[in-house]
Amino acid sequence: MENFQKRILVTGGAGFIGSHLVRRLLQKYPQNLIVNLDKLTYAGNLTNLEDVENLPNYVFEKVDIVDVIALKEVFEKHKITDIIHLAAESHVDRSIEGPMEFVMTNVVGTVNLLQVAKDSWGKEEGHVFHHVSTDEVYGSLGEEGLFTEETSYDPRSPYSASKASSDHFVMAFYHTYGLPIKMSNCSNNYGSHHFPEKLIPLMIHNIKNSKPLPVYGKGDNIRDWLWVEDHASAIDKIFHEGRIGESYNVGGLNEWTNIELVHFLCRLMDKKLGREAGESEKLITYVTDRAGHDKRYAIDASKLEKELGWTPSITFEEGLEKTVDWYLENSEWVDRITSGSYKEYYQKMYTNR
Repeated sequence: MENFQKRILVTGGAGFIGSHLVRRLLQKYPQNLIVNLDKLTYAGNLTNLEDVENLPNYVFEKVDIVDVIALKEVFEKHKITDIIHLAAESHVDRSIEGPMEFVMTNVVGTVNLLQVAKDSWGKEEGHVFHHVSTDEVYGSLGEEGLFTEETSYDPRSPYSASKASSDHFVMAFYHTYGLPIKMSNCSNNYGSHHFPEKLIPLMIHNIKNSKPLPVYGKGDNIRDWLWVEDHASAIDKIFHEGRIGESYNVGGLNEWTNIELVHFLCRLMDKKLGREAGESEKLITYVTDRAGHDKRYAIDASKLEKELGWTPSITFEEGLEKTVDWYLENSEWVDRITSGSYKEYYQKMYTNR
């Protein structure tokens, strides 16, 4: 086996954020082995990494993090020195329909990883367990204020409750056992390779196919949007330069209401598709609001900027245009992942509302 400097386990590496991170780590750090561990659920797709899968510092392991025996085998086989943990069930609507799967993956799976890392590394120095979480653990903001690293947790959905629990276990393993952890909580991600159950890829897909554009409630819920490649760069920064035992918020430094975002996408897509101005906006359909729908998220990422010098590299408008262009140029990718077992769910959850 090659003498790699680090042997980094990236969980959920075939998913949306994970695949962007894996690609970045493979190309930027050829001296490190990157072990992509993924269960390959509906949202995990190895075609996301076809361009780098033959690199000599890449290994894939199909493993469910709930399976602690399989995790131990991967640790021993690859002599794992570090972890970046992204594997999670992440869709709020799915958590409302079936919360137990979120408990198993997000809570039990995270504790399994923590336990295996603790047992494998012991008191050795030089290791890092970087846990990637969400701003949804903080709950909902009013019209003013921002989420900081000191904001009290107030999760409102089964998804955010499961992520909040996993965050607490991560910090508990740091304080109780001295496990060298780092943690980051991010705002809503967008970009290429995003499974089309989330707002932006769903709207792009439906606009292109002239399907209804379902908007919850009045569409006045506010989100802070983060380009996925900027998020990958932030994780890279925190993993390599952040302080042990610290948490860092990662945000795009912008806020949009959902309806403003949908209108912007409609105008952009009409232009890209050669349609008359306003044609796609006619597809907007207001639907019953999601249960426990948080009003506003907004991240204060000043700690990350001050300590590590990270800021977003592009504006939201620039990132949206890049995202739209990618989806229009990669329609086969979307058609392939939305076929089969997902199609029935997709129709039920969105198209027929």
